[in-house]
Amino acid sequence: MNLEAAPTFCGVVAVIGAPNAGKSTLVNQLVGQKVAITSSKAQTTRARMLGIALYGPVQMILVDTPGIFEPKRRLDRAMVSAAWEGANSADAIMLLVDPIKQRRHELIPLLESLENRPEKKILVLNKVDHAKKEPLLALAEELSGKVEFDEIFFVSALTGDGIEEMKEALAKAMPEGPWMYPEDQVSDASERLLATEITREQIFQQLHEELPYDTAVRPEQYKTRPDGSLEIHQQIVIARESQRPIVLGKGGQRIKAIGEAARKELADILGVKVHLFLHVKVLENWSEDKEVFEEMGLDWVK
Repeated sequence: MNLEAAPTFCGVVAVIGAPNAGKSTLVNQLVGQKVAITSSKAQTTRARMLGIALYGPVQMILVDTPGIFEPKRRLDRAMVSAAWEGANSADAIMLLVDPIKQRRHELIPLLESLENRPEKKILVLNKVDHAKKEPLLALAEELSGKVEFDEIFFVSALTGDGIEEMKEALAKAMPEGPWMYPEDQVSDASERLLATEITREQIFQQLHEELPYDTAVRPEQYKTRPDGSLEIHQQIVIARESQRPIVLGKGGQRIKAIGEAARKELADILGVKVHLFLHVKVLENWSEDKEVFEEMGLDWVK
């Protein structure tokens, strides 16, 4: 008896929004585990990190685009370019809005860019656990007056409230077709890149406002030891010599704490013992260096 295989569905969802709207947290919720780094510092996501969410026979490729903002430096231009590139091949575009901060100056250009796009458009108002109901509904009405959204959802990316209903609706919007990735894969980011992102997240969390945004983490070595554990060497790139003591901390305590926290998290994610070695390098114009960009998974944009 020849039974036909049940149909599968697969599509791409671009997640766009002003910086810090909660995109990475949302992608991690949809996937069900951590694939995108989150930070309270804006513009944390640099590469086109993909999360892969499953819903029954549907595979959704989530393009967690860098926050789209007014680009000034080359690094900013590369990030914005990556964001729109992520949106270009999408079956649906999800605009995530933080109703508390709103960031109107960044939201309005996004709405204008979305207006005439052919993809299914979904508006997601985040942080419903903190926002008041009446202003939330008024904002939804105002935004949908500017762009014709196919659907509107009210969620909390942090608590998971409303996520399941939204995931179901997204799944219904995906076209029929074979899955692009194996069932057990949750991200297309190489482990090597993921490891640098996790270290960078720790730098943000531990140094907060002390260190400006111009920090990069470069992968140097990534090898499996005979006992199956991983040995990872990374370079923390800073723009000025005066920033070195900030990263190192008194007696090297800060870099040790950053390394320890990143190592623990990596070991949890990868399921193996990790040996992480960090060192600091000053590269004054690293943000103009093509090689550094490509190592971070970004395209070099003139």
